[in-house]
Amino acid sequence: MNPMFNASVYTNRREKLQKEITSGVALFLGNEEASMNYPSNAYRYRQDSNFIYFFGIWAAGLAAVIDFDNGKTIIFGNDFEIDDIIWMGNQPTISELAAKAGVTDTRSYSQLAEYISATLKVGRKLHFTPPYRGDNKISLSNLTGIPVNDVCNAASLELIRGIVKLRSAKEAIEIEEIEKACQMGVEMHETVMRSCKPGVTELELVGRAEGVAMSHGNGVPFPLILSQHGEIFHNHVYNAVLEEGKLLLMDAGVEGLMGYSSDYTRTIPVSGKFTPKQKAIYEIVLKANLDAIAAAKPGIYNKELHRIAAEVIAAGLKELGLMKGNVREAVEQGAYALFFPHGLGHQMGLDVHDMEDLGENHVGYDETIERSKLFGWGALRMARELKPGFVVTVEPGIYFIPQLIEIWRNENKFPEFINYDNVVEYLDFGGIRIEDDVLITKTGHRVLGRHLAKTVEEIEGIVGKL
Repeated sequence: MNPMFNASVYTNRREKLQKEITSGVALFLGNEEASMNYPSNAYRYRQDSNFIYFFGIWAAGLAAVIDFDNGKTIIFGNDFEIDDIIWMGNQPTISELAAKAGVTDTRSYSQLAEYISATLKVGRKLHFTPPYRGDNKISLSNLTGIPVNDVCNAASLELIRGIVKLRSAKEAIEIEEIEKACQMGVEMHETVMRSCKPGVTELELVGRAEGVAMSHGNGVPFPLILSQHGEIFHNHVYNAVLEEGKLLLMDAGVEGLMGYSSDYTRTIPVSGKFTPKQKAIYEIVLKANLDAIAAAKPGIYNKELHRIAAEVIAAGLKELGLMKGNVREAVEQGAYALFFPHGLGHQMGLDVHDMEDLGENHVGYDETIERSKLFGWGALRMARELKPGFVVTVEPGIYFIPQLIEIWRNENKFPEFINYDNVVEYLDFGGIRIEDDVLITKTGHRVLGRHLAKTVEEIEGIVGKL
């Protein structure tokens, strides 16, 4: 079993949730095992993050309810039988696990359907979050009678908002766990940097990175992005051999034993030294990263940090002759997004994209700010006001995506801002992204984890230096 916080942590979290929701019953379905290729051969188990947050138990076959009217919490699950113990060794009982979460009322899983049925029969509100796994979608449909394709739309907005409010501001113990994941993430990236040189395969570097994650933590929290094609945002193909003169982008983190994650991106020269062309673009991205981090503090909207980064990028590209015209107008109208089409970052915690299973707009937006419809601006996952305890990623980038450039050029889009004749000279450049994890404090911010090389000099001083 994975480690847990003190039982009082989970009790306090549930009590806070009860202050946000005054009536009804909240149902939390834990995750089941997911088979790889036959029933008993499962992927590495990962508990649902909301279940971890309120109950802390990493075990399949569990469900829990919080009765807001009566202030009761019940965990449903079955004790392990001898067949399980033969294969996995002696296991704690459900009541023992529940006690670690501060819950005294436990029942067999078979009693869950009867409990939910009785709740619905008397007209009480049943709160649940939108399921992201097919088996839980089916389970919710069976428990509630809601057609399986309508289950997500029937999720409780009240519960979603309550959870987002609680999980957005990280507790001190959570920050400690994120820090641990950050330390492991730095080691992972340094391992890859030192191992990077022409002739090494991408797959070999992925193996070394995942080895660090498994040696110290719970593995990787998302499939590694490691590629010489940095212009492809989520490139999970690792079949290339590293080539002299290319850039290698690695976006990767580590999940700690309690489920909290880190998320870093670094872009490094395969040969160990940036070309003048690469260095010029890299310095722009680095300045965007540093300026956005420097401005991070309570009260500022994350959308404004994105604007700061976008203006740095547009100004830098203007100096190189790739953009032109008024920088602020180019950013406001979305011309910058040819080179920086994604948002500046996202919240991070128990999920790398924290709580986005609840709906990106619920996590990154609120009643004070709406998602833009403009290309680039509309890609912001996180736009809302930053508050103490928030942990966000800051990850600007510059990318030369041949297909996107071709479309914009053929449409003669933003000719007042983009020098297409110069841009086409970068079609084989790839992409550069630099990402750090930032805690918003009461007075400003703090970059989490020990320093990971990111200046040109630092990068060139570590790449290939085993």
